[in-house]
Amino acid sequence: MGQKVSPVGMRVGINRDWHSRWFANDKDFSRFLLEDVKVRRYVNKNLKSALISHVEIERRKADNGYKTRVMIFAAHPAMLIGQEGATINRVKADLAKILKGSEVKVDAIEVKNPDLDATLLAQWIASELENRASFRTAQKKAIARARKAGAKGVKTMVSGRLGGADIARSEGYKDGIVPLTTLRSNIDFANAEAVTPYGRLGVKVWICRGNSNEVAAPRQESVKGAK
Repeated sequence: MGQKVSPVGMRVGINRDWHSRWFANDKDFSRFLLEDVKVRRYVNKNLKSALISHVEIERRKADNGYKTRVMIFAAHPAMLIGQEGATINRVKADLAKILKGSEVKVDAIEVKNPDLDATLLAQWIASELENRASFRTAQKKAIARARKAGAKGVKTMVSGRLGGADIARSEGYKDGIVPLTTLRSNIDFANAEAVTPYGRLGVKVWICRGNSNEVAAPRQESVKGAK
């Protein structure tokens, strides 16, 4: 059997940072970990229309507990903020119920180039498959979009009952260079699921943005925070 390591996890501490940044004692560790899982589930379930890339959580010790900052990276932050900040204030109130005993701050951060984000590209392919698009056409269009945005290389794969076939299989495409074992290469990886009449199809996307000293992650900019 093949022994594979996540390209993202392998590069943490080299050219990627942790998505959860906090330190806790033995008593609080399990609670914080469960809270992080619940926060991400809530965001991904209730804010799909904003095209969520990922969620980063920071905790800092305060006099009366912890200060928790939840940074939501989205392609459409305006939909996350809502009219006059109504949506983001509702999100902050809901997250405060999950993050008990913490002072919560929520930031909406814009992903400047969604076509260089593996998560958003995988979600786009999955939505195309759910709309009955050809799995070959969807993958080729996604690769073309990423290459046009400046990616050094892109690899995609779709697995399942492709085209309604009785036997599941995998089919993927690749363009450019995607050196998965070169640690200095800035590789972004994500997977998604498409729910089709024939069953679920798995989508995987690898994007190479170049070497760490050549190109950084897509520039991202804070839009608004609910204080």
